[in-house]
Amino acid sequence: MRIIFMGTPDFAVPVLKALVSAGHEVIAAYSQPPRPGGRRGKELTPSPVHKVAEELGIEVRTPLSLRDEQAQADFAALAADVAVVAAYGLILPQAVLDAPKHGCLNVHGSILPRWRGAAPVQRAILAGDLVTGVGIMQMEAGLDTGPVMAEAKTDVDGKTGPELLAELSEIGARLMVEVLADLPGHPPRAQPAEGVTYARKIDKAETRLDFHHDAEFAERQVRAFHPLAWFELDGERYRVLAAEVVNRAGAAGTTLDDALTIACNFGALRPTLIQRAGRPAMPTADLLRGRPIPAGTRID
Repeated sequence: MRIIFMGTPDFAVPVLKALVSAGHEVIAAYSQPPRPGGRRGKELTPSPVHKVAEELGIEVRTPLSLRDEQAQADFAALAADVAVVAAYGLILPQAVLDAPKHGCLNVHGSILPRWRGAAPVQRAILAGDLVTGVGIMQMEAGLDTGPVMAEAKTDVDGKTGPELLAELSEIGARLMVEVLADLPGHPPRAQPAEGVTYARKIDKAETRLDFHHDAEFAERQVRAFHPLAWFELDGERYRVLAAEVVNRAGAAGTTLDDALTIACNFGALRPTLIQRAGRPAMPTADLLRGRPIPAGTRID
């Protein structure tokens, strides 16, 4: 098929590669414009999809919006059979949704209608879902409301956000190839009316560990927001990259021993892999040998 691909982050890259490997003609790749990045945070850095598409010899387009008539006309002029969308990051107007012969198909990282929206994988982990998955959805104007053509499930099973995203991306890539190989064999089915939840975008404030919640929630924060979950001590931020729940009790936000076991509202959280600002990650025991944190220390 003649395919327009639309995606931006690492999650979308396996989908793009799978389409090319399957022999489809990817006639253009749409991605978010380059953003400031690099070592100094000032150099314009293309997205992961942008980089891979260029390596594959695919034309890359990075419009700021698809709402103006010229952008929509340029999109329609590609005369695509289908547009494949994976974490693109821009709202698609109806004119764009209608332009390809078979419409726009989205790879979405949840079992719809649970976790419609921007951060379905992180929200599934944070909520304590035991199972999540990925679906191929026929896009329409509503936020992830379109009918589903195929889906597959997987266990959350203690995975971090990046681990689960990578797994779902690979599953979604295979599913998309299967669907495109047999569109009549994957008729769209309407989403159930019950069980709708929304996965709002992650706010940076959420990545701060909440010891006034229960310890299991704090541990899920560590996995969902990996590697960004953090706490502050003496004005310094510590990233917690892995942690375990411990059956201990005490004043929330207070260390209970010399092993950095931190009391929560219910239970306690013990970081097992930690990182100080500007330093490599290390086991918590190694950190504490050089920077003891005694029992009774207030973390929050």
